[in-house]
Amino acid sequence: MINNNYAVIMAGGVGSRFWPMSTSKMPKQFLDVLGTGESLLQQTFRRLSKICPNSQILILTNNDYKDICIDQLSGIKKENILCEPARRNTAPCIAYASFKIQKMNPNANIIVAPSDHLITNEAEFERIVKECLDVSAMKDCLITLGIKPSRAETGYGYIQFSEENDAINNVIKKVKTFTEKPTLELAEQFLESGDFLWNSGMFIWSVGTIVRSFKNLLPEMYDMFIEGDGVWNTIKESEFINNIFPSCKNISIDYGIMEKSKSVYVYPSEFGWSDLGTWGSLTSHVDSDIANNCLISKNVLLYNSESNIVRISDKKIGVIQGLEGYIIVDTEHALLICKKEEEQKIKQIVADVKFNLGDEFV
Repeated sequence: MINNNYAVIMAGGVGSRFWPMSTSKMPKQFLDVLGTGESLLQQTFRRLSKICPNSQILILTNNDYKDICIDQLSGIKKENILCEPARRNTAPCIAYASFKIQKMNPNANIIVAPSDHLITNEAEFERIVKECLDVSAMKDCLITLGIKPSRAETGYGYIQFSEENDAINNVIKKVKTFTEKPTLELAEQFLESGDFLWNSGMFIWSVGTIVRSFKNLLPEMYDMFIEGDGVWNTIKESEFINNIFPSCKNISIDYGIMEKSKSVYVYPSEFGWSDLGTWGSLTSHVDSDIANNCLISKNVLLYNSESNIVRISDKKIGVIQGLEGYIIVDTEHALLICKKEEEQKIKQIVADVKFNLGDEFV
């Protein structure tokens, strides 16, 4: 039986909020952040290999990370690692993968997923994705996976779904609105209302539906990629992409298509999801000690210290005394000591380090 399911893993990000563990040379998707023995990319690849054959999983990444992908993913075909010559957000890279897949299989159904998210209930994730892929094969729709919120989170985007009688199979709801990261007051209202979900950044659709969506909603981008009709999956593909990609509009798939389309649906989901977007997000997934310290290291001694996040190389010992509510991360090249409540400033700190001290530390 032909398997029409394909997966696209987006693995080109830098992960600056996880600095100094995550750097431009080795971003967080290639790291074993939780000490499981697998990088986040390896976890994502393994998870999606239960949904489609390894030969039908494509990795979208930056030229700088191609060799890392090859090293970490023993089951990947080299031609399935698609390298972006420039960073242009998610819409152009999804267009690239979609046109390439359409040439391989015009009946393809696709899941698009980030490479650096955590999912703890993999069986439930697999069940939901397969159900959505089956729906996308039959219905002209764009589906996103929404996560049922457990708290008033200001670090995620939100999706409001409609309670009207326009759902698919009574589970997959019509999307009413998308909202970017809200204020705490607004996030509390969203949580109380019951019809808002966290935006996971995972999408499911048929290749025909997404290509038509580019044609209708991002026509200039569509026109650029349709010119490559004769080069997909040939030795000329790389040259073509290198020529057109830097000229693509820098726009996300959310802004470019999802917020404009009239055929967007969401599957309210619960499968232990986290985008691991900050050091603070680790506290839900790593055991803490009796003083609420989250230790992602073996050799750490703490005295009169509580509510800290500590990550130190296993080649070192760490002795911490009298600290409360700090992020402490020590690597070969950098030491970060930052108050947990100020961690949103880490991205700016990275920019300051780059400006004042150079690229080698970031």
